[in-house]
Amino acid sequence: MFRIRTASRALRSFHSSTARWHDSVVVGLHSDGQLLSPRAMAAGQGKESLEVLLKASGSKGKAGESRVFYGDFGLGPDVKKIAVVGLGKQGTSALAKDRVRMAVATGVKQLKAQEAQDIGIAPMGHDEAAAEGASLGLYKFNYFVSGKKSADAEIKAGKVAKVSAVDLESPNEIQAFKAGQIQAKAQNLARILMETPSNYMTPTLFSQRVTKELESLGPDVVSKLKIIVHDRAWAEENKMGAFLSVAKGSDEPLRFMEIHYNGGKPGDRPLGLVGKGVTFDSGGISIKPSQNMALMKGDMGGAATVAGAMWGIAALNLPINVVAAIPLCENMPSGKATKPGDVVTSMAGKTIEVDNTDAEGRLILADALTYVSKIHQPHTLIDLATLTGAMDVALGSAYAGVFSTSQSLWSELDAAGEEAHEAFWRMPLHSVYLPQITTNTVADLLNAGGRSAGSCTAAIFLREFVYGIERDEGFAKLEGESSTEVGLALENPEGLKPGSVRYAHIDIAGVMDTQSSSGYHAKGMTGRPTRALIEFAKGFTTKA
Repeated sequence: MFRIRTASRALRSFHSSTARWHDSVVVGLHSDGQLLSPRAMAAGQGKESLEVLLKASGSKGKAGESRVFYGDFGLGPDVKKIAVVGLGKQGTSALAKDRVRMAVATGVKQLKAQEAQDIGIAPMGHDEAAAEGASLGLYKFNYFVSGKKSADAEIKAGKVAKVSAVDLESPNEIQAFKAGQIQAKAQNLARILMETPSNYMTPTLFSQRVTKELESLGPDVVSKLKIIVHDRAWAEENKMGAFLSVAKGSDEPLRFMEIHYNGGKPGDRPLGLVGKGVTFDSGGISIKPSQNMALMKGDMGGAATVAGAMWGIAALNLPINVVAAIPLCENMPSGKATKPGDVVTSMAGKTIEVDNTDAEGRLILADALTYVSKIHQPHTLIDLATLTGAMDVALGSAYAGVFSTSQSLWSELDAAGEEAHEAFWRMPLHSVYLPQITTNTVADLLNAGGRSAGSCTAAIFLREFVYGIERDEGFAKLEGESSTEVGLALENPEGLKPGSVRYAHIDIAGVMDTQSSSGYHAKGMTGRPTRALIEFAKGFTTKA
């Protein structure tokens, strides 16, 4: 198990003590009748009193059950409310952990609705999940509601409910609760970035906000961070014609954000993360329908989740090296905008015919993937993007689609997604889809491959811009005929061998937002899969 070795501001709000007086407590109840009550309650008559009330109320401990009881339960003079939440069957599986996550979130929301200010979380058997549920459950986005104090103002006024652990004493329990709080805060940061209206979350404002959040982690963590925000001139110098072609239609200046976290050994190859950062996507000249266009403020979901994950990785002080690249721009129609049929040249030197200006995400990712894979040469490279509506059609909101050249990378992502309950589903990344974007074009590649297999053609397009990966051999059409492997293989820089970079593209279009609230899920932008990315990064600490 990794250790959180430095005290940062992210951890200073944490406390675990039976001596601290809360005004309310969340307690778990399993379906076999086991009540997970704090020691102070068990030592007196409080547990017996609560058990009598539970029996009278018909509580069975089923997952999803939650009841609030009032009285003196021996937990101190201020504790007059207890939320008893159903945890279902006992277990150690990822599903059992998520039942704890959901139950605790439901309990804290019930207590908060009754004006609780200091909520204690009794031991639930899965302390990390309990902390995540509590912090995610208390999330709300009300920064722009007139007549109400913003979340920041409520925090300063001390009117935001606080959550803390009760009866956690072993180092492992305390570490797990701390980690859960950090991971939830990382996802909440991604939620806020995605939910904020685009006029308050331009490329410039995004980079400023993320820089501020990272710098708030304190000097010990900041000493391991290097944050660079590049401008248009830098993109031009690096010949990022694909990225520039998307940004040129907007009056908002582009930004290219680099975040380096050096928690590992000097010289060790980093983990690479790339997040699509289109802060508003109108579709450009190939303009989108007006219905639901407002949701396109969240088209920087890849950037938001990468930023949130980087915050969490740094706050946890993981002993690894990570480099993140976030290309940021708007996609707008204007007299300066790229037109359908235009040809642009990418940083990799490949030319791209822009068949559809609403297929812009792959253009900005192409140059970012080239930059990270060629310049920083990570051992593993993952991009995240709200890329295709086809992914939403294929998988809906249950899974994010993963396209990978590596079986081991897929297995690690799958395990991380299961642990965080932010599920992934593997999709095909294969050269059989290349002819859809390499034929009927005046350039090397088309940026759109038609309606058929839309997510797959987008993924194979991105693969064409990653250095150091193993290319598949394609499918033979018939025995004796040539392979379907086409396209132009990149010439790897010195020292970067084919197959030395594991690559995955994660399409998060379907999980970008949710239309309902339940447990720790809040209506609106989800911030998924921030916690799964952190869980994946934690896996490298066990390999060291």
